[in-house]
Amino acid sequence: MSLTTLGAALSYPRTKGILLVLIAATSWGVSGTVAQYLFHQQGFSTNWLVVIRLLLAGLGLLLFAHIVGKQNIWRIWKNKQDVLRLIVFGIFGMLGVQYTFFMAIEHGNAATATVLQYLAPVIIAVYFCFRAKEFPVKHEVIAIVFALGGTFLLVTKGNIHTLSVSVPSFTWGILSAFALAFYTLYPENLLSKWGTVLTVGWGMMIGGIGLSFIHPPWKIEGHWSVTSFLAVVFVVIVGTLLAFLCFMESLKYIKASEASLLACIEPLSAAFLAVAWLHVPFSPIEWVGSFSIIATIFILSVVKR
Repeated sequence: MSLTTLGAALSYPRTKGILLVLIAATSWGVSGTVAQYLFHQQGFSTNWLVVIRLLLAGLGLLLFAHIVGKQNIWRIWKNKQDVLRLIVFGIFGMLGVQYTFFMAIEHGNAATATVLQYLAPVIIAVYFCFRAKEFPVKHEVIAIVFALGGTFLLVTKGNIHTLSVSVPSFTWGILSAFALAFYTLYPENLLSKWGTVLTVGWGMMIGGIGLSFIHPPWKIEGHWSVTSFLAVVFVVIVGTLLAFLCFMESLKYIKASEASLLACIEPLSAAFLAVAWLHVPFSPIEWVGSFSIIATIFILSVVKR
C-alpha cells in the first residue's frame, strides 16, 4: 500500500477508529509481555510496577483531562456519594484488576494471564442471568461451555492429571477475571456522570496511593539498565496511558461493541510476543484453549441483554 493510499484510507473515520483500537489493544498485550520480562529477567516486583504504573498513568490522565479536556478535575470530590464510589472503584476495581493481573504474570506468563482475564465477559453474563433470575439463553450457554473448555485446555493441555500452569498463576488469573468484571460493572454511575478519563484517572490515583502505604513507589526493586528503564516507560506510558487514550478516541469513530471485539487481539498479541520474544512454551492445545476463550467475546456480542 502506497503512502497516498494509506493516507486516503485513514481519512475515513471508521478506518481511523479501527486503527486506533488495534493500536490500543496491541499496546495492552505487549505491555503484559514487557512486564513479564521485568519480573522474570530483571527482578522487578509486582508491587512496585503496579504502584508506579497507577500513579504515573493516573496523573497523566488527570493532566490530559485538565489541559486538553478543559475539565475541573476536582469537582468530582464535592459529592460525598461519588467520592465513596470512587474510592471503592479505585481500590477494588482499578487496583484489584491491575494487581491480580500482574501477579498472574509474575507467577506464570503474560499469555496465560491475559487469556484467563478474558473470562470476565462470561462472568458478567452469568452475573446478569442471576440478577435477572433467568436461565442463560442459548448463546450464553455456548459461551460458558467455550470458556470452561478453553480454560481446561489452557491449564491442563488436555490431560486432567497434569497442570501446565502453576496454581498461583491460575488463581491470580481467575481473580483477575473477577476483578475485571467488577471493574467493568461497578463504575457505571461515575462514568455516566463524570466521564471515562476523569473517573479512570482518579481511580488509578486512588489505587496507586492505596498501594503506596504497602509498597512506597520510592522503594525501587529490580536491576536497572537502559533496557529495563525503557521497559518500565513502555508499560506506564505506551501500555497504559497512550493505549487508554487511543481506545477512548476510537469510540468517536466506531461503536463500543466493535471496539470491544477488535480489542480481542490483546491476548493474541501477548501470546505471540511471549512465545517469539521470551520463548514461552505454548502447545497447540493451549492455542486451541486460548482461541476458545477469546471466541466467547464474539459469541456474547450477538446476545442483546
